[in-house]
Amino acid sequence: MALYFFVFSVYTPTMNDNELVSHARARFDHESARRLLREKYEAKMLFAHAGGMWRAGPELLSTLNCCVMDKSVVLLDLYHNPVQINTKELWNLASERWQESMNAWLLEFDQLNQQR
Repeated sequence: MALYFFVFSVYTPTMNDNELVSHARARFDHESARRLLREKYEAKMLFAHAGGMWRAGPELLSTLNCCVMDKSVVLLDLYHNPVQINTKELWNLASERWQESMNAWLLEFDQLNQQR
């Protein structure tokens, strides 16, 4: 028969534990702030044009670049509704919205990383 001895001790947090907890909280706060920042700027990329809702981004810009020879085409908007659009007008709006949002997002992202 084997005897097992258990030593019970009272756990007291040390300085390293406190630092670990504060680092974990800061990391969680940073990730949460990054997620909120992404959601904020993804929402700013939405816009209405020609009776449809569009999201400025690489997919829309690439699609419009493929249709550059056609003056107007029918595309599906975000809600899967067919909308006849002028390719140049929509490309200009989407490109402008994309660049403005990405530049502003980058500035806030850099500020967020400096606070860390």
